[in-house]
Amino acid sequence: MLVSEALKKRKATRAFLPRPVEHEKIVRILDAARHAPSGTNTQPWKVAVISGETKQALCSAMESSFRDGNHGQMDYQYYPVKFEGIYKERRRACGLQMYTTLEISRDDKQRQTDQWAANYRAFDAPVMLLFFIDNELETGSFFDYGMFFQSLMLAAVEEGLATCPQAALAEYPDIAREVLGYSPDTQLVAGMALGYEEQEALVNSYRTPREPVDNFTRFFE
Repeated sequence: MLVSEALKKRKATRAFLPRPVEHEKIVRILDAARHAPSGTNTQPWKVAVISGETKQALCSAMESSFRDGNHGQMDYQYYPVKFEGIYKERRRACGLQMYTTLEISRDDKQRQTDQWAANYRAFDAPVMLLFFIDNELETGSFFDYGMFFQSLMLAAVEEGLATCPQAALAEYPDIAREVLGYSPDTQLVAGMALGYEEQEALVNSYRTPREPVDNFTRFFE
């Protein structure tokens, strides 16, 4: 598969088959992603591959906390405190596209809550990945992590697997560190759902738009 094909085929998948993911495939995509670049070759990634009873316990703890009204606190500020301008418009359009596809109305708060709660189960994917980073590292290492993320997702496409990168899975870092035994000297960067796509699922039927090159590029000669 060409890299350009994998880039276009990758999407945020929110419904997965119950089919287990072969251990060998997980190792292969991690083995490919480890070649991602990082500043001075620091390779800041620390990956937790979670499935089975451990996933069930961790996801249950996060979802219960959410449903109890505790919306969690990430280890760092992912989103702006207040969205403005084009970013506010894109964010609103993204949410509207999903809820319209699922026919969830603005007034149906219960279905909205249930749909959001699915984040904390990694959308019921058989495998959930969590990504940690040592506290001593700075912003540049988060940039490195982004390249590792993309490499991992493209490698998953090659293996016939679907993914969904999730900031929501980092909203309960203390729960994750406690369940998995990670040091308090680490930050939880994000998570990722991994599995085989349920292609018939309505939530997987839409694609978010992308801006054309001319809208974000200036050429200087």
